[in-house]
Amino acid sequence: MRIVVVNNHVPFIKGGAELHARNLRLALEEHGHNAVEVALPFKWYPATTFVDSIMAAKLTDLSESNGTRTDMMIGLRFPAYLAHHPNKVFWVLHQHRAAYDLWDSGHSDLLNLPNGSALRELVREEDKSAFRQTPASVFANSRNVAQRLEKYTQQMARPLYHPPPNYDLFQQGAFGDYLFAPSRLTPMKRQDMILDALALTRDPVRVVFSGAPDTQSHLDHLLDKTRALGLENRVTWLGEISDEDLVKTYAQARAVIFTPMDEDYGYITLEAMLSGKPVITVSDSGGPLEFITHRKEGLVCAPDPGKLARQFDKVMQDQALAERMGAAAYKKYHSLDISWTHVVETLTGSSAGN
Repeated sequence: MRIVVVNNHVPFIKGGAELHARNLRLALEEHGHNAVEVALPFKWYPATTFVDSIMAAKLTDLSESNGTRTDMMIGLRFPAYLAHHPNKVFWVLHQHRAAYDLWDSGHSDLLNLPNGSALRELVREEDKSAFRQTPASVFANSRNVAQRLEKYTQQMARPLYHPPPNYDLFQQGAFGDYLFAPSRLTPMKRQDMILDALALTRDPVRVVFSGAPDTQSHLDHLLDKTRALGLENRVTWLGEISDEDLVKTYAQARAVIFTPMDEDYGYITLEAMLSGKPVITVSDSGGPLEFITHRKEGLVCAPDPGKLARQFDKVMQDQALAERMGAAAYKKYHSLDISWTHVVETLTGSSAGN
């Protein structure tokens, strides 16, 4: 089939969603389909530009190209998935969260706009209308995202898991003397809380961070905080690293820290499991909780620096515990049908055109 994978694109930002779209296209091609990515530019501010982005997506016709029909469109994110196609399949990475859970939690940028409530309602109505119009099933990339869809739009969605990028490269290694915290450096990933917890540990626990910052100002803030807490000798900032170095750093860690705020899915959890490492996470992290149970595949606590510090100490003081949980995490990943073959067969099989 000729398939269009449709996603948003914010210039100069590269994260999990961009890797997801690329890897879906590659998987479709490997399974014999003619697939392309279409990335629609997206800007959510100011309010008038946000509305323009929504309208631009709705006016984009992907039903044919150069006089040849495209057989299917797979839409990933709002508003890109509003583009027109008669055979549209949704595999929702996340909705425009500012109109949903982030609004409820008080973290939405729409709350600061005089017409924020109207924009929120516009997003919700566009979503509901789009989901009603599709003849195919709606999929979500995790149970967490599926639950949000049902809660806010009454749309049922089937969770459909997929492997992380370079899933076949990860390997198991020794349980070293550091905790690894790989992630984009952004407030939603809560590196601040990790630093606060590190300052409260009983032992001189060491944390290695990797990942590019969303903004230079946030990186400066984290570096300043590291110095203010006296953690310069216990924190390493690797920045954005190569795939080879990422695999090695996972393999040699004692455990992996991943404490996002209500994460949609979270490649980091899966990468840690493939590396045979336990994951230290928190009770409001969202996606990671679909895979990690306390003292089985990792450690889970409240999002509190003091409680998090105790988990750091626990895993660093008890290597045998880390090894048992890491083995359980590795086993659990391989017990689940997380494969691109399953994804491609599910999405293309759900199409109304089949």
